[in-house]
Amino acid sequence: MGDTILQHDISDHGEFVRTVLNENSLAPSTIDELTLHSWKRCRDDFGLDPGEAPDPLIINRPDLQERLHRQAQLLDIARPEMANLYQQLAGSGHAIMLTDSEGMLMNYIGDPQFTEAAAHAGMHVGAVWSEAAQGTNGMGTCLVERKPLVIHKRAHFLTQNANLTCAAAPIFDPHGEILAVLDASSKSEMAQQHTMVLLNMSAQVIENRAFFCAMKDAFILRFHARSEFISTLGEGAIAFDLEGKILAANRSAMFQLNVETPQQIVRQQIHGLFTLSLPSLLKRAHTHAFPIREVKGDRRLFAILQPPVNSCRPTPAPVIAKRDFKQNDCSYLGRTKSLNALHFDEPRMKKNVEIALKLMERDIPCMLLGETGTGKDMFARALHTASPRHDKPFVAINCASLPESLIESELFGYRPGAFTGASREGNRGKIVQADGGTLFLDEIGDMPLHLQARLLRVLEEREVIPLGGENPIKVSIKLISATHHNIKDLITEGKFREDLYYRLHGISLTMPPLRERRDKLQLIKKIGQMETGTDVELSWDPDALRMLENFSWPGNIRQLRNVLRTATALCENDRVVIHDLPEEIRSAINEEVLPNTTGKNFNALAVAERDALLHELEEMHWNISRVAKKLDLSRNTLYRRMKRYGINPPR
Repeated sequence: MGDTILQHDISDHGEFVRTVLNENSLAPSTIDELTLHSWKRCRDDFGLDPGEAPDPLIINRPDLQERLHRQAQLLDIARPEMANLYQQLAGSGHAIMLTDSEGMLMNYIGDPQFTEAAAHAGMHVGAVWSEAAQGTNGMGTCLVERKPLVIHKRAHFLTQNANLTCAAAPIFDPHGEILAVLDASSKSEMAQQHTMVLLNMSAQVIENRAFFCAMKDAFILRFHARSEFISTLGEGAIAFDLEGKILAANRSAMFQLNVETPQQIVRQQIHGLFTLSLPSLLKRAHTHAFPIREVKGDRRLFAILQPPVNSCRPTPAPVIAKRDFKQNDCSYLGRTKSLNALHFDEPRMKKNVEIALKLMERDIPCMLLGETGTGKDMFARALHTASPRHDKPFVAINCASLPESLIESELFGYRPGAFTGASREGNRGKIVQADGGTLFLDEIGDMPLHLQARLLRVLEEREVIPLGGENPIKVSIKLISATHHNIKDLITEGKFREDLYYRLHGISLTMPPLRERRDKLQLIKKIGQMETGTDVELSWDPDALRMLENFSWPGNIRQLRNVLRTATALCENDRVVIHDLPEEIRSAINEEVLPNTTGKNFNALAVAERDALLHELEEMHWNISRVAKKLDLSRNTLYRRMKRYGINPPR
């Protein structure tokens, strides 16, 4: 927006704005309608002169403190997402700002490259950036237009702001009123669209979290046309009370239901929107995704019903869109608190449990190895639950899901004012939070080298010094780490400290991939039953069950759980049939999976192929990835051929 303005060589910005406003014939070829309307408001409604620099409007300290206190919950929700956005734009000279509904800056995180320019422009907490105070600008104009926009360079009304590029996105409350504006400003010469995309996503994250906090005492129906999109930015959310009266709806819900404002459906009955009675809907609370249909159009959706909660605490969002098991799941098998519930007499898992139980009372760190999705996080949680520390905190941090510069503050904490944008209360950090309990470092192989040295000192000395602090804090923790990497290869490549490896590696336990587990069938049935969310026994079509059992499951238990969540939602009369399974499952089980898997009665050509395959596997020491690459096959195809010929990896 406003790019065409830069085509005019006008040294006096104020004179240029006056000329455009006085000679409307210039407007179509120089500026867009949004900017023109804003300029007219600035001149006609607010009496501003583009060539003059009005005195900045700064909220006095008592009023500022009262406003910040009133918005404390919103600030707590927004702060981690602002830090996340700042990290994604780091080095590009941006400042990330949050204003209230009147344009007052409530929080500011600035890139050092932009700090001087921001200070000169009056971008600091307490400054007001409404159109009336600062003319056309990202934050103020966004408040008026109620939509995401970019005010680029000389699209600003005031000359003093004409060197800025400001992208802004509104944040709405549950009733459709503007709650705040999120802004990313810089001196960039280009109106960067990727900044706008990231900014808009961050604003929606904040908006959705504010919605759930505001509606914590209500039932919330979360829905989408695709079950896997529930709990993502695209999910619709409708809050209603115990009588079924709709209280509020988020933007995605309005979009999916084709309504303009929440007021169009507020006070209606929830069963007036969906073909499910209120008693039937309330029975679905605490269950997993279930199918539901719109009254208008009979469109099929998937939904979960979130019951009222007693408290609302903001939690950091992952930069990576990686979906983990819920934190309150003690295991993926019925939420029991026993390590033995992690398997059905599967030999390797049983051995892992036996070793873990023997070392339960000892202060020996444990490293969990295995492919992504094999349940390392669930094993860690079950290990904590079965330990003497079970009544103390279990604190998990994924070293791969946080930007590198945030891992340090997340792990070690920071003192108030340790860096720009830091919480005024400081942060204890995950290690201190885990004091007395268990610290689980997932994906430890992705931890940056410079933080590995700090972690090693903490483990050796059992004390933490927060960022910006001087006095160490003593801690007592049980340490569990996990990775899908080959740590020894990382050590050889210089990406992981050998001394830290030996400090973490008191004992290592390998989680077997799902395709190799001997209790696969029992797992499928148990997890499928869990995903129904009811006590009604799930039944299986034998062919569907055989397809699931024969599939190679590259995503392991996490993939299995997602597949069964969809299948149990689609199935009729609590019976899973072939057509309830995803296409990837049905298409993978083709003519290569033959009934004969005993290795007997093959013809001469098949015998030759089987022997050649065995030779390659032996030569590569049963490294499936290397064999698949050498034979120019996918891993799934290789596993299917192994199953066809009755070839099993050595135990």
